[in-house]
Parts: sequence; structure tokens; C-alpha cells
Amino acid sequence: MNLMESIRSGWQAILANRLRSVLTTLGIMIGVAAVIVLVAFGQGARNAVTGSIESLGTNLITIFPGTGPGADPSLPVKDLTIEDAVALNDPISAPDVAGAAPTKRAPVTCTLGSTSHSTSITGTWPGYFAISNSAVDAGTYFTNADELDGRRVVVIGKTVAEDMFGEADPIGQQINCNGVPFAVLGVLAPKGASGFGDQDDVIIAPLSTVRNHLTGYGSLDTIAVQAKSSQTQSLAQDQAVAILDQRHGVDITTRDFQVFNQASLLDTVNQAIGIFTALLGAVAAISLLVGGIGITNIMLVSVTERTREIGIRKAIGASRRVILMQFLIEAIVLSLIGAFFGLVIAFLVTQIEVAGIKPTIIPLSVVGAFGISVGIGLFFGSWPANRAASLRPIEALRHE
Repeated sequence: MNLMESIRSGWQAILANRLRSVLTTLGIMIGVAAVIVLVAFGQGARNAVTGSIESLGTNLITIFPGTGPGADPSLPVKDLTIEDAVALNDPISAPDVAGAAPTKRAPVTCTLGSTSHSTSITGTWPGYFAISNSAVDAGTYFTNADELDGRRVVVIGKTVAEDMFGEADPIGQQINCNGVPFAVLGVLAPKGASGFGDQDDVIIAPLSTVRNHLTGYGSLDTIAVQAKSSQTQSLAQDQAVAILDQRHGVDITTRDFQVFNQASLLDTVNQAIGIFTALLGAVAAISLLVGGIGITNIMLVSVTERTREIGIRKAIGASRRVILMQFLIEAIVLSLIGAFFGLVIAFLVTQIEVAGIKPTIIPLSVVGAFGISVGIGLFFGSWPANRAASLRPIEALRHE
């Protein structure tokens, strides 16, 4: 009996017990589908979070006032000032900084006729749009002239535009925020909602206007800094820290500001989600183990039922290797059938978006699932196959 005969015999045995074969493959099918789906959701979550972080700004570094955790609370803390932001734009002291823009935020309730909307307004410089990756979808940005003159103009996010204007064109319209009238110059391109909140629920205005009419002249909330490239982000951060250390008269032990690096956040998030995805895959793999045990069980039953058949085959010259191959092939085919239908189910399930996360199938998980299925067939089918191959012809023929 050659290999093709072993394959034919194994396939006939599967077809002869269709219901039992289907039930046996269920464990493998569910396990493969679970592994692929959970890994796909993990990758989808990583893509969603990474996209949200990157949408906050390209190569973004954010500087906050205040000491970090563990610092001496008695240390004096200086405000972040406009002069600090100007110093960070110095190409001589900070050659790897593409730009820096101060921000000052205030909660506001804006009204248009009988419509009102509560959000926050961000006062900043025109350069903030490029730093924060905030493109205008309609209309235009405000300019340096608007900032210098303190003009009451704003650029609004998509959510604000839809809530206050509906289908109407907001460009050139006037809204009142905390009683202060602002003319709408532009509408930002949508970024979408994420774990960082609705990034389209924003209003951006000239810093001088916000400080004059809404917040006063206290410390800046942040200074947003953009590195020239992802490769120079660490250098840009070091240069920004050195400039502020000198201006504030502090060092690493008395530093009165904190630096938030987007690249570090991305690395941390990717590492955490990677671990979480691996745990999900490991939990799902338990069902593959259960499916393997099911294959062992059904193959042992098959060996018992076909003991006389095995005896006849050996009596007419079938070698131990041929019998072993026959039952191993049967176990592997059962595993591969389960893996195939598991992949079909996984593909259908991953078309569904859950909680804003679009699952992304990783090709490696598909290849791995099929590889593991073959391994399960070999591993869990080897004992019953070896048992069948080890039967003595005389004992097998006497079996009732």
C-alpha cells in the first residue's frame, strides 16, 4: 500500500463516519477561529490607538508646567511663558525642532441662535495647525496678523460644525462663546473619536484673543513642539529640555516642567497591546488543545472499531509504516478540515466592527493556525496511529 492508498483509505474512513468526523473537527474549527479572531481584534486595537496618537501630531513633543512624580513638592514652579515658546523656535539653539506653539485652553459654551454646544477652546499660534496635524477641510486658518491684532476668529472641528450648523455652511458665520463673538474662518478635517476623546470637538483661536477675553494671562497650559523627523525626535526633545532648563534655572533634580514624548507613548502602547494580544491568543489556543484531545479520542475509537480491518491489511502484507501513515493522515485531514472552516468563520467575524475597532487579520496568524492544526493532527493522532500499527495480525483478526 503506497502513500496515495493510505490517503484514500483515511479519507474513506472519514466519509464513512460523517457526523462523528464533523463533531471531531468542531474543536479545531472553534480553536482556529478563536485564535485568528482574537489576534485580529488585538491588531485592530493597536491600529486604532496608534492612529489616534499619530493624529494628535507628527513627531509631537508636549511640554507641561509642573514637577514630575516623586519630585520635592516644596520646589518653586515657574510658569511656561510665551518667551519659552519663542526660545524653542530658535534654529540655532534647537536645530532639530521644526516648530513650537503655546496653548491655553478654556471651557466654553458656544451659542448660535437657540443652539448651544459646550466644549473647550484652544488659544494658540497659527503654527499649531501643522504641529498638531490639524488640516483645514473647508475655509482657512487664522494668520499671524490675526494673532497680533487679537481678532475674534476661530477654526472649528467637524463635531462643533455639525452640532451648531447642521447642513449649513459655517464659514463666515458668527458664534458666541461665553458671550464673546467669534467669526468662523474654517472647519478642520475630521480625525474621529478615540480613547483620547472626540478629536473633532475642538475650537481653535488666536492665543492673544483667548487670553484677552477668556482666560487671562496666567501660565500656558502646554507648549507643543514638533521634531523635524521621527529620527531626530530624541534630539529635539533634548534640545527643548536644555533650553527650558537654562531659562528656568533648573536641572534634572529641580526641573519644574514635564516632557511628554509621542514616540515613547507609541512604544509603550504597542508593547502593552502586544502583550495583551499574545495573552488573548494563548487563551484561544486552549480550545485547540481541547480539539486535539477530541481527535485523540475519536482516533482511538476508530482504531478499536477497525481492529479486524487492520489485522486483514497486515495479514496481506501491509507494513507497520503504512498502517501508521493511514491513521496519521486521517488525523491530519480532520485537523485541516477544521482549520479551513475555522478560517472561513474568522474571516466572516472580522468583517464586524466592534466598539470602533476594525479587526485586522494577520497573515502570520493564519499560517500559524494551519501549521498548528497539522501539528495537532500529528501529535494527537500519533498515539492512536502507533497503537494501530503495533497490533499483531493474529490478535487483530481474533478481535470481535
